[in-house]
Amino acid sequence: MLAAERQQRLLEELRTFGRISAAGAAEMLGTSTETIRKDLILLENRGLLRRVHGGALHVAPMTFESDVTTRSENAEEKERIAVAALEHLPDGGAVVIDAGSTTQAFVDRFPNRPLRVYTNALAIASTLASRSQVKVSTFGGQVRPVTTAQVGPMALRAIERMDFDIAFVGTNAISVERGLATPDEDEAAMKAALIEHAERTVLLADHTKFAQRSLVTYAQVTDVDLIITGTELDATHRAELAELDVEVEFA
Repeated sequence: MLAAERQQRLLEELRTFGRISAAGAAEMLGTSTETIRKDLILLENRGLLRRVHGGALHVAPMTFESDVTTRSENAEEKERIAVAALEHLPDGGAVVIDAGSTTQAFVDRFPNRPLRVYTNALAIASTLASRSQVKVSTFGGQVRPVTTAQVGPMALRAIERMDFDIAFVGTNAISVERGLATPDEDEAAMKAALIEHAERTVLLADHTKFAQRSLVTYAQVTDVDLIITGTELDATHRAELAELDVEVEFA
C-alpha cells in the first residue's frame, strides 16, 4: 500500500471513530507501528489530526460563524445548558453576558427579577428589555451584523472601567491545548475583556465546540471557573478536562 493510500485510510478511520490507536492501525493496514507513527506525525503537521499517547484524535475543520438569529444546531442541548446556567445567576450584583447562540438561549429563559445586566449583544439586550425588573445596559461601539455583538475601542473602553460579579460567555471553539477561540479579532478582544473584568466566569459551550479550531484565541480553558456543556461530550474530552483545575457541569 502506498503511503498516500495508508494515510487516507487513517483519516477515514479518524472521521468515523474519532480516535485511532497506532497499534490497531498497524494491524489493520499490515504495517509497523513505527510506520504509522511517522504517518501520524506527517498528518499532524498538516493540521489533519492531533497525536495523543498511543494514537491520534480527529481534528475538526476551522470553524466560522453563522447569523445568531438562524443558529439551530444542537438546539436541545443548548436548551439544557441554558437551564443549568440559570442556577448560577446571583441574587444581585452585576452580570455580564456575551454574544452567542447559547447565551441567547440562556437569556430567553431569564427570570424577571431585580438584576443589573450588561451585554455586548444587541439581540440579548433586546430580549432582556422586556423584563421590567432587569436593568440592562450595552457598551456602545460598532455592531457586527453576524452576531449583533458590539465591538471596537468604544466598547473596550467601557468594559475597562467596570468589574462584574459574573460573566456568562460563549465560544466557537474550545481545546485544552489551544484554549478558547473565535473567528473574529474584535469579538475575541471583547470576550477576553469580559473574562478579565469578571470575578467569576461561566463558559456555555455545547459538545460540538470541543476539539474545534478557530482563528483567534482569546483565553485558556483554565481562565474560566466553570464550563457548562452537554452530556454528549465524549470520554476523551471529559478526561482532558478532568486534568485541569476547572469545574465542569454536564447538562
